[in-house]
Amino acid sequence: MESPLILPVILAGGSGSRLWPASRALYPKQLLPLTSSNSMLQETVGRLADTRNLADGVIVVCNEAHRFLVAQHLQEIAIKGDILLEPEGRNTAPAIALAALRALETSDQSPLLLVLPADHVIANRDAFHAAIGEAAATAEKGMLVTFGIVPQGPHTGYGYIEVGEGGNGATPVKAFVEKPDLETAQQFVSGGRHFWNSGMFVFRADVYLDELGKHAPDMLAACRSAMAEAVPDLDFIRPDAETFAACPSDSIDYAVMEKTDKAMMVPLDAGWSDVGSWAALYDISAKDDAGNATSGDTILQGCNNSLVSSESRLVAAVGVDDLVVVETKDSVLVAHKDNCQDVKAVVDQLNAEGREEPSLHRQVYRPWGSYDSLENANGFQVKRLIVNPGAVLSLQLHHRRTEHWVVVRGVATITLGDEEFELHQNESTYVPLETKHRIANFGAEPVHIIEVQCGDYLGEDDIVRFEDQYGREGTNT
Repeated sequence: MESPLILPVILAGGSGSRLWPASRALYPKQLLPLTSSNSMLQETVGRLADTRNLADGVIVVCNEAHRFLVAQHLQEIAIKGDILLEPEGRNTAPAIALAALRALETSDQSPLLLVLPADHVIANRDAFHAAIGEAAATAEKGMLVTFGIVPQGPHTGYGYIEVGEGGNGATPVKAFVEKPDLETAQQFVSGGRHFWNSGMFVFRADVYLDELGKHAPDMLAACRSAMAEAVPDLDFIRPDAETFAACPSDSIDYAVMEKTDKAMMVPLDAGWSDVGSWAALYDISAKDDAGNATSGDTILQGCNNSLVSSESRLVAAVGVDDLVVVETKDSVLVAHKDNCQDVKAVVDQLNAEGREEPSLHRQVYRPWGSYDSLENANGFQVKRLIVNPGAVLSLQLHHRRTEHWVVVRGVATITLGDEEFELHQNESTYVPLETKHRIANFGAEPVHIIEVQCGDYLGEDDIVRFEDQYGREGTNT
């Protein structure tokens, strides 16, 4: 019998709050180029290229806010697949169930699902592919296989997998263990029977759903109902939000892996990191002779063992050791490497204060391009719009603000009321209140526009959309 195809399932939810200010809720770490010129999502998909018996395409599970960015990142690396939009975040067990149900809908036989978070680093691809082959052979027999990372030290930030007696290949899982204290972690590492929990899996789609039905039947029922009522939307698949809202929230470990008698583990020693903090990124980054890892426009004098990152301006550091300094257009983080796990507390405080910095960068991405808020003051706001080639903004109007547009690069096609005309470099137009308007770029190069907004309210929700090629008609966000 021919072996089933291996279908990658990429879990691309999450916000990566410990990597703030680079990672934001609306532009999280899986979409950032943290370790190369590609995003973490692109790296995750790209490292599978030489995997044996790999299916053509992937399934990506992400949330509504990231859908256009995820689609763009896949298009940039010429990867086709299904993008499932979680109506609400319900942790990994339901997300994988949605993917498994979709896989069975579109396959003649039950494929092997290779479930991977979108934001991990694996340095040794050959070792990774060998481990996938071992896991696939075991999963074909009806087992649920996870990858256990060979520990590089007594890490207290990871959960652990305890295995029973066995060889170097697939071994029965004895227990999943929560994040330990340092003394316990040291005992785990010295004992040789505990591995870091990677959150990566291989199993047949039908076997996973059967086990989910045994141990979390309400979850499976909600996922089945949501997928039965799913509708296509452009490049996306939308499970039914109302039925999915009844789905319990739980991780695959708690919902299935800790309860099933089919859990197996394959050890993986391949330079793995979940890049869960700035300290973790420092550990896997290239460093100079003084142990410093830098990116962007930086100058370091007398510094040691530090990570310094600049996005938009010169960052200079003098005489500091073991620090993390991260600059973005709107925020600067300074932390000791030993306290990087506490960055999430800063994000929690910002959220509690209702600030935008946890959610948005100053440059905000849209399906048509992006805008950068250059100046924001009482009664006016200045933005730089970048409209991609072939992109068209929605036909819209505003109730509470006027807009002035100056084209500084490219040629824009403008709809203003009943008129349509072109604006060239150094030409401008004015958009009055309550006037339908739209910008389009029919050229081959991006169009750059300086937009000056004036009014008593400048929020992004002051939008009435009439037409939109991205399916956002009738929305105001």
